[in-house]
Parts: sequence; C-alpha cells; structure tokens
Amino acid sequence: MSSTWSNNIEFSVFGESHGPAIGVCIDNVPPGETLDMDKLMQFMARRAPKKDKTSTQRREKDMPQIMSGFFNGKTTGTPLCALIQNTDQHSNDYSNLSKLARPGHADYTGALRYRGFNDQRGGGHFSGRLTAPLCFAGAVAAQILERRGIYIGAHIAEIHKIKDDPFDPIRTTRDEIIALHEKEFPTISDAKGKKMVADIEKARANLDSVGGVVECIAINVPAGIGSPIFDGLENSIAQLIFGIPAVKGLEFGAGFNSSKMLGSENNDEFYVDDKGHVVTRTNFHGGILGGISSGMPITLKVAFKPTPSISKPQETVDYSAMKNETLVIKGRHDPCVVPRAVPCVEAAVNIAVLNHMLEYPNF
Repeated sequence: MSSTWSNNIEFSVFGESHGPAIGVCIDNVPPGETLDMDKLMQFMARRAPKKDKTSTQRREKDMPQIMSGFFNGKTTGTPLCALIQNTDQHSNDYSNLSKLARPGHADYTGALRYRGFNDQRGGGHFSGRLTAPLCFAGAVAAQILERRGIYIGAHIAEIHKIKDDPFDPIRTTRDEIIALHEKEFPTISDAKGKKMVADIEKARANLDSVGGVVECIAINVPAGIGSPIFDGLENSIAQLIFGIPAVKGLEFGAGFNSSKMLGSENNDEFYVDDKGHVVTRTNFHGGILGGISSGMPITLKVAFKPTPSISKPQETVDYSAMKNETLVIKGRHDPCVVPRAVPCVEAAVNIAVLNHMLEYPNF
C-alpha cells in the first residue's frame, strides 16, 4: 500500500485534506513508553501555519485524539492510532478544479492513477496536510529516542539562494538542537532568517512562491545500526523523506559535493578519541557507511520545490475535454513550504532512526 511504511515499525497515514479527518496508525511501538502530550503538541505546533505572511491562512488545531495503544500515560505496545480532525476547509475554492490540472500538482497524475475518483479538494491524499499525522508519529519517536540520549534537529538551510549558517557536522550539541526546536523561524542565524522571511513575503506579494533546503542532524546515534544494500539507514530515511510532499532532492554528508573531491579529500580518517571511542576527524560521510551508522552525527539536506499553488495565471488543460485552458488558483496556500517542513523532516528521520534502533542490543 502506498500510504503504509513497513519495517521494524509499520505505520499508515490516512485521510484527505478536505475530508472529515486525517490520522495515523503505528504498529510495534515499544510498550511502557511515557508520552508527554504537551511536548508532543509543541512538536506538532511547529508544523502549523504561522500567524505572519510566510504561510497559509488555513487554521487547524491539529489536536490528535489517540484512539488506541495508549493507557495510563504510557504506550501499551498495541497499535498506536491517532485521529486529527479537519475543521477549517474551504472546499469551494476548488470547485473549478475538478478537471483542470494545476501545474506542479498531482491532479493529472492522480486522476490517471485512480481513474478520476480521487478527491482533488486541497490536493486530497496528495496534500501537505498529510504531514500532520507524520509529525505525530515522528513526535512519538522523538520522545522515545531522546529518553536514550538521541537528539534530532533541523533548520532552514536555504530559501531562494539565501543561506543560513550550517550545522557543525562533528560538534553540534543537544542544547543547540533544542534551541532550534523553540524558534518560531528555525534558522541558526537570526539575521539570515529575517532576510528569508522578507524574501518569502516578497514572493507572496508578487503572487508567486519560493523553495529551499532543510538541513537535518541526528546526534548520539550509536555505531552499528542499519544494514547494507536495501535495508540501509540511508534507504529508510530516504523512503520517509520522499513521503513529504514537495521534496525533490536528498543528500547525505557532503552529498553531491563529494563528486567534486579527490578520494584523499573525501575520506574521513579514523582515530581513537580521549574517551576511547572510534571517531572520524571529518564527517563527509554524514554518519553512515555501507548503510550502517558510524557513530558520527548523521547529516542530510532535503530540497523542496516552490509551492506549486500560485495566484498568477497559468496555462493548463482540462483533461476531461482534452482542451487548453488558463487557470487562476484560488485558496489559501503557503508562499514557501520550507519553514513548516522542518519538523516534517525531523519526524521522518526520528521514525527511521527509531526503526533501526529497535534492532540495537538492550534498546
């Protein structure tokens, strides 16, 4: 099933953007894990629209109602299911789109795949709205991991050619990650964040949108989790990352820049540190070798395309009548999805790391 991810952890997301509710069901969550609901809601609130002009004006409370798998403040080990109500839909905004293919959207391909029966309102099951249940699952995974000392954080690395300061791939700390979690606009440099906000607002004023890059890091992941070939740690992260709408690229460590290096430049030399741990002097490999964690911080970057819903007139087709049309998209849309995608990237990495940590001795 396309909306189910199955490994050591199995979870399914369900619902449509303008349906009555969306949700997630997670199987094989370890029993006896305490869930701090306030902390969980703080994680999900980071995905919610902001009150400024950098995001959509659709307002959803995103209050998950846990239906099963949680009792007396702890996980039971049975499937953890959460339901999130949709309460602020404007379905009339999509009344003229039933057979018009919005450029950059999955309207046309979705109609082909589901023989025209798909719910196209707000993108239906293809909508970024489905990242809310992903964030619920990721928030649960984060609490389980943090209890073992593993912290995962992300920031806006780039918006439309404006670049934030990067993570230190060797020395990023827990406190630095927590500080990013608490920021309204998650950049390492506040000054560069202000420039990004201005650029997003400029795109909105011009009836356009911008894309960008999210950088993510996971610290204190022990060496030795993951597997080679098809069940590698990179593989699992990639599968979940590409479940986030608008993702168009992913790289680990030095990524594509490694293709420009010599082997002597790209190889991370090993040594034993003063604590008796095997580490590397650099971290171009991004904390993963052969699909298995090396013990160094796991680093990755995720590229997001500009929001396809823009208010400028665009040429398209009516695929029911096979004729050309001109389209002006109505509705409430993010001029840039990247700020709200930061916790989504964290959620995907949280789930992937927890999935492989379940194989770790004495987890």
